Amino acid sequence: MKKHIAIGAFIFGSMSLSAQEYSTNQEGSAYKFEQIAHLDATPVLSQGSTGTCWSFSSHSFFESELVRLGKEGHNLSEMYGVYHAYLGKADKYIRTDGNINFSQGGEFHDTPWVIERYGVVPAEVFDGLQNGSKRHSHSELVKILKGAMSGALSASNGTISNNWKKAIRGILDAYLGEIPENLEDFKFTVDGKEYNPFTYRDELGLKMDEYVSLTSFSNHKFYSECQLAISDNWGWNASHNIPLEDLWSAAVYALETGYTFGWSADVSEDYFDFRSGLAIVPKDKSTIIVNGEDNDNFSDSGAEKEANCFMDPVNEEFITQESRQIGYDNKETKDDHAMHAVGLYKDQNGTKYLLIKNSWGTSNDCDGYFYASESYFKNKTIYIYLHQDGVSKELKKKLEL
Repeated sequence: MKKHIAIGAFIFGSMSLSAQEYSTNQEGSAYKFEQIAHLDATPVLSQGSTGTCWSFSSHSFFESELVRLGKEGHNLSEMYGVYHAYLGKADKYIRTDGNINFSQGGEFHDTPWVIERYGVVPAEVFDGLQNGSKRHSHSELVKILKGAMSGALSASNGTISNNWKKAIRGILDAYLGEIPENLEDFKFTVDGKEYNPFTYRDELGLKMDEYVSLTSFSNHKFYSECQLAISDNWGWNASHNIPLEDLWSAAVYALETGYTFGWSADVSEDYFDFRSGLAIVPKDKSTIIVNGEDNDNFSDSGAEKEANCFMDPVNEEFITQESRQIGYDNKETKDDHAMHAVGLYKDQNGTKYLLIKNSWGTSNDCDGYFYASESYFKNKTIYIYLHQDGVSKELKKKLEL
């Protein structure tokens, strides 16, 4: 397989301030956001009807990392990562006798896992779209993959052949596009130079061992590593556990010093509203009216929400380590969605917000972005993923990085 593409300059999808000094979250809103830090990001995309936010957000993150390193203009293939992550999930599913979550979901760590083992390719080389489709939809793919994996296990009589591996590849080839098993045969050209997934990875120069994950849960020892006990963590990846105030400080420090980060969080709450471009934790939630429901994959704007808190700044709950932990322990806070934090802003009252790049297209007034308040971050963050140089010297010392 050989493809030819050319990479040129392309426009970065970034929120810009209005003619006034401030930006806002939606038309008619009284919120006034003042920029503290705003970093480059590639254009907002849509994950379509899939549960692959982890791949869209992590590839967006690594594209921003390439920009930080002076290597602009790269659009990496999300579906190449999805294809190979399924191979890893399938292998572990068999090895654990089906006792892992075999689904569309994943974590930021999955993309480095893929890049280290299978390399990376431009999106123009492998877009994962078949039969002229313009939108990703994986419901049929997932059902067939799950059926094949459960069938392979149930049909075994103490032993299992390797034929299931060929079967899974065949399904992925049919729904996402064919990829040679020998990846050195997967050749393409970029700006006149020939690559395969490994040589292109090496050309980009990203070093996967330079990235770290930070979390904050009191059921683990602080300033030590812990395994992220979430169902989509099929790779059983670890994160550095730190106090909540340190986690918020780490997020602020990274953005203020030029480093974006991946953000895994719960977006199922009534006070998260992508349409309004806002995620907050209002003290008074009684005014929030919800119509409809979010979909299972959290792959679109979900239920319609209406409330004065999305139009006018309101007092928010004070989030503590203890209150955050309660939400995690009672399953109110879950690992719903992966996104990309690219900016830091403050409103007219001094409240700080992260500017978050989402993967649900550009349908809201923020062109696919939204603002997440400090309280929301502290309440609903599962973990953040960033380059170790975006971590302060003080925190690095505590974590022995």
